[in-house]
Amino acid sequence: MTFSLDDLRRWPDVEAPDLVAADAADRLLLDESAPARADAGDGELVVIGDGYGALTLGAASDGGRGIRVHQDPLTGERALAANAESFGLGDAFASLPLSPGLVRDARVVLLRLPRSLDALRDIAGLIAAHAAPDVVVFAGGRVKHMTLAMNDVLRESFTRLDVTHARQKSRVLVARGPHGGRDPVPLCARHDGIIVCAFGGAFAGASIDIGTRLLLQHLPPLPDGSAIDLACGTGVVATALALRHPSLHVLACDQSAAAVTSARATADANGVADRVEVVRDDMLGAQPDASASFIALNPPFHSGSAVHEGIAPRMFAEAARVLQPGGELWAVWNSGLRYRPALERAVGPTRQVARNTKFTVTASTRR
Repeated sequence: MTFSLDDLRRWPDVEAPDLVAADAADRLLLDESAPARADAGDGELVVIGDGYGALTLGAASDGGRGIRVHQDPLTGERALAANAESFGLGDAFASLPLSPGLVRDARVVLLRLPRSLDALRDIAGLIAAHAAPDVVVFAGGRVKHMTLAMNDVLRESFTRLDVTHARQKSRVLVARGPHGGRDPVPLCARHDGIIVCAFGGAFAGASIDIGTRLLLQHLPPLPDGSAIDLACGTGVVATALALRHPSLHVLACDQSAAAVTSARATADANGVADRVEVVRDDMLGAQPDASASFIALNPPFHSGSAVHEGIAPRMFAEAARVLQPGGELWAVWNSGLRYRPALERAVGPTRQVARNTKFTVTASTRR
């Protein structure tokens, strides 16, 4: 099958069917980087932040091989793999963590700009520390999501920064001359007796968001055994449960690579890494049916940059699958989203535990 950006698919499509798999920023990045990619040898191209495979497979269709790829969301990795199989390009790339091996000796990097400046700082510093001295970074995005602060962050790690003309409301920053690179390290801060650690891009950073704070104030005492922190973020809830219950084993899961590395750092900083198991998973895909008695959840309500209310109901259904009959899902959510009927349908009888001016905490019992 001949590759075409128009034929790319999202994964899973039901998450946000109104969003496209490839956009004008992907096309501009491929066009602006074409001469540099043509001069790069096998294994010298890196792609970071590819949504669903547009950049990776676009480069592969132009002859690129040995492409190293990092995508923060696991769903992005799966979309890339599925799209690559459709086009017969599965052997052109390898997915890797955000680590020195991802960018070592790279000469060309294609980067979809993250919205988090801390995430961009981590990525730029890593490239500057380990890529080839003549590396060229093509960092692009939609103009409405770009800020001048992104230019400043890139200048911290590169001596030269050029800006392309905008096209179809997209733009590319071109960085050269790496200097002063560093490997990513988490930012850590203490809040309410918990040390919170966060790598760039993790939700709420090294703070505790107000929804999670409300949930922490009302979590019930738990018996010995196990619990799950679904969509764990930096691992605050998982770590708090482990600190409160010395005999409890907690599974913390998130599809974000930045969240997973942050949650591990948080558990380690609080001395509970031996009882907090952190995994990267799409929802609870690796967990068997009716295997848990307690799940805590602060569901996201964004898909990328777009507000999308369809994510949380999928999480409620997944929690219901994994909960034992009589098990409980404790969730905190923005009160304006009115999730209680969805919880009643997906899980079972739901009661309000707490509410403030913005958030609601509920407990749902599995039928």
